[in-house]
Amino acid sequence: MSPRRGSRTLGSVFSRRTLVWVAVIVVVLVVVDVVLVALALARTAPSSNGSPGPVPTFSSSPRSPGTGTAEPSGAATADPAGMVAPGRRLLSAVDGQEAWRASSGVCDGTDGVLEHTVDGGTTWTPVGLGAGAGAVLALRAGTDSVAVVIGTGDDCEPTVRTSVDDGRSWKDGAASAAGAGVGPDGLILSTGTVDSPCADPIEAYEGEFTTAVVCADEVQWRSGDGDWVGVPLVGARSLADDGDSYLVARVGAAACAGAEIRSLPAVGVTPATKSTVVGCAAEADPDGALAVARAGNAVWLWSGSDALVSTDDGVTW
Repeated sequence: MSPRRGSRTLGSVFSRRTLVWVAVIVVVLVVVDVVLVALALARTAPSSNGSPGPVPTFSSSPRSPGTGTAEPSGAATADPAGMVAPGRRLLSAVDGQEAWRASSGVCDGTDGVLEHTVDGGTTWTPVGLGAGAGAVLALRAGTDSVAVVIGTGDDCEPTVRTSVDDGRSWKDGAASAAGAGVGPDGLILSTGTVDSPCADPIEAYEGEFTTAVVCADEVQWRSGDGDWVGVPLVGARSLADDGDSYLVARVGAAACAGAEIRSLPAVGVTPATKSTVVGCAAEADPDGALAVARAGNAVWLWSGSDALVSTDDGVTW
């Protein structure tokens, strides 16, 4: 065999082997590429198992680990057994021009605020309550004096104080001088503290022979120290003595957008005793605290920051 022939044969063989290896490499690369594409598609395709998870959100200001929503400062839970409701209002009228009013305050907390007017409620003058002031639990005024029951100390011990010089000075008063009140332990009467006939009394009144308590949607009444009698009266908010009857201020009446004034008998009361409409104080705020008082033909109604006065027994305001 000649050298030239042998050389051509070796080159031909080498070329064929090279082409085979190139083809194999190309096939492998194609297979690898197909596999990689399939894996990528599998990862980006939506899952058919379950619902999609929530879309994450991001904040521009980072939060420290372990921090959460902070509770409002000073949001302590009050003990209802050791306080008088801050929204309770007391009102006592002397005549059509003069009256006294008080915001009760809180026992062993915010002192009550006592005010006096002599111009029909146009202006009110704050009156000091003396040393060791506390919550105002009861209030009664007359032509010659004014009396309050003050609750002081951790146990809200009731003390009666009277003044004969429009509150410039105070002295100890008789047990019944300031009328009835509502304290943390029950009703404060001339005979002492007694249990309330309802869980959350709004206002109490004690006369010579009868006692009445304004409760949620009813008036509780008793003669002497007899059994309590409940008279349903939806929306009842305050009560004033009217001789043989009571004047009751109530809200929610269909015919009165403010406070409806009703008359309720004060003798021989039964659960079926009916009240009658006297008038409507349309300017009163039905969503706020109310207090009503009477002196002769003058009826006063404290609503919001306003004092409304009727000079015809509560018929017109």
